[in-house]
Parts: sequence; C-alpha cells; structure tokens
Amino acid sequence: MNFYKKLIFSAVAGIVLMTTFVACEDELETIGNGVISGQPFSTNKAEFNVYAYNKKIEAVQTNNLPIFQLGTFNDPVYGKTNAFVNTQIRLASGVGNPIFGLYAQSTEDGADTDESITTIPENETVTSVLLYIPYLVKDDLLRDADSDGVDDEFDLDSSDANSDSDGDGLTDIQEQSFGTDPLNADTDGDGTLDNEDVDTVANTYPKQYDLDSIYGNRVEPFNLKVERSTYFLRDLDPDSNFVDRQAYYSNQEFSPTFVSDVLYDGTVTISDMETLIFKEDDADTEDVDESEEVATRLFPGVMANLDTAFFQENFLDKEGQSELLSQTNFQDFIRGIYLSASGNSEDIMLLLDFNNAKIRVNYEYDRVNTNNTVSDTSDDTIEQANSTYILEINASISNAVNIFVNEDYPAEILNKMNTGENTDKIYLKGGAGAFAEIKLFDEVNGRTAINQIKANNWIVNEANLVFYVDRNSLDAAGGTIEPPRLYLYNSETYSPLYFVQYDPSIDESALGVLPNHGGVLEETAGKGLKYTIRITEYLNNLIIRDSTNATLGLSVTSDIRFANITGAMLNDDPEAFLPSYSVINPLGTILHGSDVTPENEDKKLKLEIFYTETN
Repeated sequence: MNFYKKLIFSAVAGIVLMTTFVACEDELETIGNGVISGQPFSTNKAEFNVYAYNKKIEAVQTNNLPIFQLGTFNDPVYGKTNAFVNTQIRLASGVGNPIFGLYAQSTEDGADTDESITTIPENETVTSVLLYIPYLVKDDLLRDADSDGVDDEFDLDSSDANSDSDGDGLTDIQEQSFGTDPLNADTDGDGTLDNEDVDTVANTYPKQYDLDSIYGNRVEPFNLKVERSTYFLRDLDPDSNFVDRQAYYSNQEFSPTFVSDVLYDGTVTISDMETLIFKEDDADTEDVDESEEVATRLFPGVMANLDTAFFQENFLDKEGQSELLSQTNFQDFIRGIYLSASGNSEDIMLLLDFNNAKIRVNYEYDRVNTNNTVSDTSDDTIEQANSTYILEINASISNAVNIFVNEDYPAEILNKMNTGENTDKIYLKGGAGAFAEIKLFDEVNGRTAINQIKANNWIVNEANLVFYVDRNSLDAAGGTIEPPRLYLYNSETYSPLYFVQYDPSIDESALGVLPNHGGVLEETAGKGLKYTIRITEYLNNLIIRDSTNATLGLSVTSDIRFANITGAMLNDDPEAFLPSYSVINPLGTILHGSDVTPENEDKKLKLEIFYTETN
C-alpha cells in the first residue's frame, strides 16, 4: 500500500481572487467547445490554493478492529513500530456449561449409581491445542485473473484458464472441475499422473494462496510468543452507565504486569498452503473410509501448538464447574491471551484476521462400546474416542486490543507536527501515526473564492486535488513501501467525499472500486509519482447547494470502501476520530504540500478545477 509556498490574500485582494490561479489558454487542455443556449462556450482550467496541516496521533482506539497487526514494521522514514495483541477467548458460540465427551460432568459423577451401562467416567484428556489465526490474501480478482482456481502468483499463464501449470496433461480449469491439484501433477502421490489416474479422491488437496500484507522475510521462520493475559478486558464502559462499549487504545500497557503462563514460545514457519483436517474413520461403516474425507479446511494462517497441561487444568478439568457456567464466568476466569512476534535476522509484520481466529482443543475420552448388544454386557469394551472443542477468538464480538509501540519520529518530522502552520511536506503514517488536515481556498472557510466562482457562472466539469510524492525524501530514506491508496474524508462529519452513484467500479477489488474518485498511487519506473483525488461533486455542493466548506482529513487506507471510524487521541484534541482502515495499515509516505520551495513549484499541492464558462 504505499508542501510549499504559502499564498496569503488580503481582504482587498480577495475580490480579485482570480489572479491567484492559472487560467492561461495556451497552457490549458481544451476539454470541449460548443454552444450552450445558443452562446459560444470554452472550457478552462483554474488552480486554487490548498492548505495542509500535519497532525500527529498519540494513540488510536484499537479494540474491535477488522484486522490486527502483529510483529515489527521498520519504516525507513518513521522508524520502528512493534505491534502486540491482547485478546479475550470465548466459549463456542458464547454458550456456557459445555459438555466434553458424551455426558455432562454431573452424569459422569453419578455413573456408579445410575442404571445405564454406558455412563462411565470419561477421563477426558487434552491431546493437542492448536492456535490458528488466518493470514490475509489479495482480493479474488487480483489473485486469479482467469478464474481457473490457480492464483496468478503460481499460474503458468494467468490470462489463460486452459494453461497447464503442473504439466500433467490437464488444463488448470479441468483440474478445478475434476477436483485435482492444478499445481501438483500427481495429486494423491501414487505415482500416476492426474490425467491418467482414475482413483484420485476429488478435492482432498490443500490449495495454495497468494498471501497479502506480510512485510519482511516470508521464508525464514519467525518467533511467536503466546502468554496468558491476566488483564480483565471489560466489555462495557462504566462511565456510560454500562451502555457503550469500553474503548481501549494502542498505548495501553499489558506486558509484563498483566501476563503469566507461557503457552507457546517458539518459531512459526509461514505457509501459503491450506491445512486439511480429515474425518476419523468410522469402524461401523466397513465399506467407507471416512479418513479420506476432508472435515475442515483451514485457510493459511499462523499455527502454534499451545501448552496442553494448561488447557487440561484450566479448561477440560473445569467441566461442570462455575468457571465454565457462562461466557461471563469464563471470561472473568481465563481472561485471554497476549501475543508477540519477532523476526530472527530481520523484522516481520503480519496483518491477521482475528475475527476468524480459533483455538482447537483436541482431546480423547473413554466410552463404552456395547458391540450392538445393549442387554448383554459380557462383550462390552471401553475404548477411546476423539473430539475437538473450538474456542473462539472473534474480534468483532470479543475484546481484542492492538498495542503499538512506536519509535520517536526524527526531529525533522516532529518539528512539523501540530504546528498549525501550512506545511511544505505532508507526513502520513498508518496505525498510531500521522494524518493531515486539508483546507480548500483559504485558511478560514473559502467563501470568497466560492462566491467568485458562483458570480462567474462556472460549470464545474471536474475538480481534483493532486498530491505529489516527495521522491527526494523517500529515495533518500530507501526501502519505503508506499501506500497504494489514500483516503480523503470530511473531518467534521467523518463521511467520505466520494459518491458511489456517480462512480461505477472497474472491479470489486480494493483498488478497482471508485476509480473516478481515485486516490490510487500513480507510478513511474516502479516508484510513486502522485495521488489524484477527484472531488467534483463535493465542490459542486459547495457552489450550487451552499454546503459547508469543511476541513478535510487525509490518511492512508487499506480499503477505501470502508468508512468506519475509530477513536483517536491527539495532543490538541483528546476526543478525535480517524478512519479505522488507516489504523490497520502500517505504511507511510511523504507528500509535497503547498508551502513549497521554488524548485518544487511544479509539485505544489493545489486544487485543479476544469470549468465551462459562457462567453
């Protein structure tokens, strides 16, 4: 995902504002000539002043985010950010008093005195505990252009569904239809290629995905530490009389004070393959081998085997006790887990889907096999059966908090933050980073310029804000990952400036939607050049409908389609809000502002208006 010569207008000069923008016919592109109501007309371009102010974020609200950051991101411009996650864990579907095995603990406790021959102490024993947190992948249309079931990253020809990526004589689209692996010539490994094999069980192979939003070395294993959190994450805010959800911010400190048992401390290897969990074979169905059937497909994700003894003592052994009686009791007892990650030889940052994260508690238990002779106990045997209980980590329901620990910004950047002065450089950084406030026309309300446009009877055909990337600064830092898109919004109402009804999408990917509104990074030679954001309808509302010329906000974003907001702490506004999708994004950039030096005059931030004027 990857400013600044200030022009000051006096009250007297305001009435002749038109001298402050460019309207030179020989420099303009003529969009059209013709007749309106019988009068000749011409189309011109004008450029108006824009003012930009850097705002540093002290902390952002990070509970109930859609995506969480984990690890370390080293931005060449802004320094390191270490991200941690503290999250609740929930009983399955939030339902209390779970039953492990076949019978409730109260039934097991009375097994010696009841009349049933099948009720026995089940001796449930944890065999393994798997923590699973899915990675992110690219949008479908960006992963598989020809819809043949093979992500473009691995496709022999991503524009041709009939390509044969594994060379087994079957096209990729045929393999999708047959349920064989288009990236493995011998799906079942029996020595016979798929195009000749008639015994391959369909759709029993793990699919390979093109993962997204992993920053760092994907090949080298990274270190993961999972600890028990002892901090009680309250769901509701007592200051609101327990009506509003409790807000937690990125500067909250949990470790080391509020962590205890280490549940995992080891390495994790990043895999882009699904994990398949097969069914257990049923001995009663001799003609069917259920072990060849896939029971569960786990999307590629972080996987770690947690401490079985902890979950034996604090989960299975609590069956029927007050700790598991309800979700509230369980939450108060178990509290949650605290996660940290780091690379070995270099930093690693993962963006993870905590809404679909789970803890799979696998266990075995004793059960009676009557051998289909209920009335005859002489052939009864006690055998072991296996089962799984899934604890949920659903960040949209549970409380999960992203903690960010940022290095101090360089002095050059800090000195340009929160000054209240029109800036020469705009600093944008995701997470608890930085954003900009934008004012059109002047530093008050722009009404003089708007009234002048109205008096001239301009028909505004197009209005753009053009943000040029400060290539000198980024290239000097080296290694910057530039944000693919920026988000412009009304910072007073927190509403977006785009109008979906006027902007049909190219596709439904994050960069394909709202193409006319723009904000997508334009590159040259693989490096960012500028971001152009079209605000035609917004400007027409100011001119035609006398809408308020609001202060605008500019931030990085992971997806412009989502206009959710989250709380933020600024040193000059403790009750501010920011777009949520700027918080989940670790990327940053530097743009030219409007108070530019003469050598950067061609990259000055400005408002471009293409208009029609009757003669």
